[in-house]
Amino acid sequence: MKVLFVCSGNTCRSPMAQAYLESKNISGVTVYSAGFMSEGESVSENAVAVMKEIGIDISDRVSRVITKDLILSDRIFCMGESHKQILIGAGADESKISVLSGGISDPYGGDITVYRKCRDEIIGAVDNCLYGGEILPVKILRADESDIKQIADLEKQCFSSPWSENAILESMRHGAVFFKALSPGFAGYIGVTAVAGEGYINNVAVAPSLRGTGIGSLLIDRAVTFTRDSQLDFISLEVRTSNFAAISLYSKAGFKKEGIRRNFYENPREDGAVMTRRFKK
Repeated sequence: MKVLFVCSGNTCRSPMAQAYLESKNISGVTVYSAGFMSEGESVSENAVAVMKEIGIDISDRVSRVITKDLILSDRIFCMGESHKQILIGAGADESKISVLSGGISDPYGGDITVYRKCRDEIIGAVDNCLYGGEILPVKILRADESDIKQIADLEKQCFSSPWSENAILESMRHGAVFFKALSPGFAGYIGVTAVAGEGYINNVAVAPSLRGTGIGSLLIDRAVTFTRDSQLDFISLEVRTSNFAAISLYSKAGFKKEGIRRNFYENPREDGAVMTRRFKK
């Protein structure tokens, strides 16, 4: 999936959107940005500063003018309606073009507060597109008690010691938050528990036939976004030390190994690696 963000000069809004989506490392998604006005110009200092506040470095990026190749991207998100109309006039497929969140105001010339507001608008809009199925053909929604049977069925398919329906119900009723992936049917889920300012992933599972399609990346990203927005200190999980594919997936999502739980798993017995993503305060 090739995703393009477009604004006027490619020095503020579109590079911020590009960098934010890139930072998620979603499998199968390649991200670009471009504009109509300049080539090789440095990104705005205020854009660099506000992205640095959330741990993303865009200081080495320079503007680029949109090309015929970029117009052929699978999804194009414009910052304003005028950008969309220019692209349509240049021959872009209108069905592939959206105006991000109905339009993101240009912060050019504004102070750091204006740029910070613009950044936050972009973050919310990109997340909505990502979880709403506008980038990948997968929707990530909040799960509830009506989804318990499907969660339990998927547990049986994926784990040697699956959670029962009662265990899932009790977890929900004690505050665990679950998200489900629809593609279009039930394709996966992730559960997160928040305790004393800390977040813990209980389990994450993807239907065996849909692994490698980016669903696991999306579910993990949704859990990370939930804990970040809840202002928790970190999000942590355990994974079998032999599960190299999962460890790689978590590493790409910003998790780091912080310890080992000896004999944590059964059937078969195995150590669990503790992986954590911490949030800057």
